[in-house]
Amino acid sequence: MNISYRQAVTLRQLSRSLFLAALICPVMSFAASHSDAPLIKQDPQANLTDVYAFVGTKYDDPAVNVLNVLVSVRPFSEPGDGVIYERFADDALYTINITNPVTGQIVQKFDFDFSSVTAVKNPDTILSYGRGTEVGAITTIGDARQNYTQTYDFSASRAAKGVGFKRTLLARALPTSPPNVGLRTTPAYNGPDGKAVSGAANLAALDSLTKQAIRTLDNGVVVWAGPREDGFYADTPGIFDFLDPRIVNNDGDGSDGLGQDGNGIDGFKGFNVLSFGVQIPITALTTFAYTEPIVGARTGVGVFASVSRPAITKRTAKAAPKSGGKWVQINRMGNPLFNEVLVALRGKDLYNRTQPLKDDQFKTYAENPEVAFLVNAVLFGTDGSGPLATTGRADLAAIFLPDVLRVDTTTGPVPLPGQAGFNRLSLIGGDTLGWPNGRRIGDDVVDIALSAVASGPTYTTITVVGDNVPANDQLYNQVFPYLGTPHAGPAVNQRQAPVVDN
Repeated sequence: MNISYRQAVTLRQLSRSLFLAALICPVMSFAASHSDAPLIKQDPQANLTDVYAFVGTKYDDPAVNVLNVLVSVRPFSEPGDGVIYERFADDALYTINITNPVTGQIVQKFDFDFSSVTAVKNPDTILSYGRGTEVGAITTIGDARQNYTQTYDFSASRAAKGVGFKRTLLARALPTSPPNVGLRTTPAYNGPDGKAVSGAANLAALDSLTKQAIRTLDNGVVVWAGPREDGFYADTPGIFDFLDPRIVNNDGDGSDGLGQDGNGIDGFKGFNVLSFGVQIPITALTTFAYTEPIVGARTGVGVFASVSRPAITKRTAKAAPKSGGKWVQINRMGNPLFNEVLVALRGKDLYNRTQPLKDDQFKTYAENPEVAFLVNAVLFGTDGSGPLATTGRADLAAIFLPDVLRVDTTTGPVPLPGQAGFNRLSLIGGDTLGWPNGRRIGDDVVDIALSAVASGPTYTTITVVGDNVPANDQLYNQVFPYLGTPHAGPAVNQRQAPVVDN
């Protein structure tokens, strides 16, 4: 891309064009990866929704710089879905992969292998939480009142010449934070009004049920797993209702269509996800030189997440299912939006089974984005070839492929929402430390991606386009695991009224 950094971020160059509202038309899906392919849609516990990767400091030692990687699965998790509530699948392997950012070749893996979803202290009650061998509020993970407690084994693997990956079990039966059942059952998550309290500025302010699940292992890696508030935000319902007027500016200045005035509704408001994460000391990483579009030369790593299931599952009427055989990858995610927005239906399930090392086969979807063709044909009544560029989009291929988050590990800790220097629009807003440099909590990936499609391939003018949802509905925490405190079952908005107040 033949533009300078100054050209890319100078706000005076940001134009507001009516026709670019088309970029949020109903033919597009902007839900990170909540609904990316037909087969994984049928397997929600293995369905990756978001991957975040950014440089920060160790949760209890600001002198240690770390790579934070946070992964969420199980889209649209209803906080009040008792009595079982959401659990990680006990026959799936959840993996964080560290790669060469240029080739996508995996160099290191971190595996979370979760315990049985049926093992309880007291099988003679209907309650999963609040009645184990005692009745009452849960104050400590795994206490007598927590009937069901999920744990996980944590392993690490490194590429070894001639033998593939050498896997080492680092810890057994690590605790998983419980769901936020509500004020009477899991009070540590909630305020006196029964709503989840989030936005902890430091470790001391973090709730105890989250804090208790944070563990530092012998190799210095920090791990955590449990439910979180869904940190992705976008007006997907408005997008799919033929461009509902609420996602279009109506400020009377003649530039309706930008989608930046905040009148949209977060379609993920009130929902939770299941999340797991690591903090890896920067000094423990093998880093690589690479080039990031617009900014230029960087040094760091690539990151993507994957979920695998055993090749064989046997079901009988006499016993619970039994699984065996080698692990088979069924879902993966690096950058937000790639599979869901760019890859055509014929390639979506294949993508989920493929490693980033072989992503060249999907390059045509980035270089010749159907999204631009559909906008041209449907909204402008053309043959689809213009006005938006539908071919030669090497700019999009450079951002998305291989499909790993490329993280510059030399930057030091990056600013997060609520901190000085953070801008949700990342590079477009003059903040070079967000997506596509990794991905932070709070990065408005929908608006960033829309603006890239609108402005490329030349980027001589940067046009900011959005969906009118400028922030998440829950405050993020500013300490690991960063994602917001999960919503409480009795307090979620979508259970109280047919219309969600924004």
